[in-house]
Amino acid sequence: MQTGEKGASGHLVRDIGLTGAMFLILNGMIGAGIFALPATIAASAGMLSPWLFLGVGLLFITIVLCFAELASYFRSSGGPVLYATSAFGPLVGFNTGWLLFLSRMTAFAANTTVMVLYIGALWPWAGAGIGRALLITLIIGGLTLANVRGVKDGMRTVGIFTVLKLVPLLLLVILGLGHVGAEAFLFPDLLANLPTIDDFGGTILLLVYAFVGFEQVANTAGETRNPRRDIPRALVLTVLAIGLLYFLITLVYVSVLPGGGGTGQTLVDVGRALAGPVGALAITLAAIFSIGGNLASSTLAVPRLTFALAEERLLPRWFGHIHEKFSTPDNSILLLGGLALVFALTGSFVFLAVASTLARMLTYILCIAALPVIRRRVDRQAGAEGDEARARAYRLKGGYAIPLVALVLCIWIAAQSTGEAWMLIGGLLAVGLILFWLEQRRAGG
Repeated sequence: MQTGEKGASGHLVRDIGLTGAMFLILNGMIGAGIFALPATIAASAGMLSPWLFLGVGLLFITIVLCFAELASYFRSSGGPVLYATSAFGPLVGFNTGWLLFLSRMTAFAANTTVMVLYIGALWPWAGAGIGRALLITLIIGGLTLANVRGVKDGMRTVGIFTVLKLVPLLLLVILGLGHVGAEAFLFPDLLANLPTIDDFGGTILLLVYAFVGFEQVANTAGETRNPRRDIPRALVLTVLAIGLLYFLITLVYVSVLPGGGGTGQTLVDVGRALAGPVGALAITLAAIFSIGGNLASSTLAVPRLTFALAEERLLPRWFGHIHEKFSTPDNSILLLGGLALVFALTGSFVFLAVASTLARMLTYILCIAALPVIRRRVDRQAGAEGDEARARAYRLKGGYAIPLVALVLCIWIAAQSTGEAWMLIGGLLAVGLILFWLEQRRAGG
């Protein structure tokens, strides 16, 4: 048995292969970010925007590589919580799980606001005021109710959502590349438009939001045929491919739209410029399918995180309640839906995206810090089991150079967050620690 495994997932059916793992990563990453960010980034960086996407993606791969090595040491489900618990014990494991919950809850709220924005492109009444509030409530309330009543999910559904979101985006790239001029590659001119130092950190922080979400594939390790081989390969290949796709989409965006697209326009305007109303409709539907799939996946997966923490006696038993009729973790589902609804109605996409990225960076920091501990433990493991673990490991080259770069990158990105985001995540983390303390006191008493 590998380091940190408890055999809890031994009864799960291992039906997810390399392609399925790549689809899970793709759906976790391509949600609302690429549909919402080009205009925000272009307003700050103009024609330099595509290259910032590419540069951030190349730096971000160092974080992904750390997770690839971590994944190669485990066959059990659990992902970041499993890594942190294995290295540092239940308190750090709980903090990792709670931060992951906060990051995905705020991302859920942020992505809902973007979905409403794109629906508003079809029906303007839904884009502002009472119509917007009503639509947000219907989306989150409907998904919450559906999941309380029980949701059947599978890789076929994931594959369908993948096709529905990718085909229009790929067509947009193919049609738009003909509009890309030489000015997009004139680096002296591009660097002249580099954002100021104050804007640069915030711009990078938002860009990172488009790349997070890859780590959720590790939660399915117990259902992956060969997780120690397939998950690392899927992580690296998919993140590289998505980084290239983001670069091309943003390159088309700033090349097709007047003024580099920095006037609050969306990819719908690119579709309209390239293919008229049909193009606008195709991109609108792609955004709705993409974000809808992301939201549906989150509503299904995220409550299982707080439910699992309650099962491990790290949260009060209330979070682990199971509905008598539908056999679903109803309290955890209602918690996610209620919090997401409040934040979606009161927060902007940019604020929620920054808060989500901050929580995610703190999670990544804990996982990267766990890597040397787990690596040394495996290196000291004796016998045939230790030899097999070392042979199967996706060991990074260069010792700890890549994890060090990844750790510094995460700390720098987190430092770019606004004071409001730190206060929100800090306050919610404090609430989680109080709940943890109450459960430990109850269990000990």
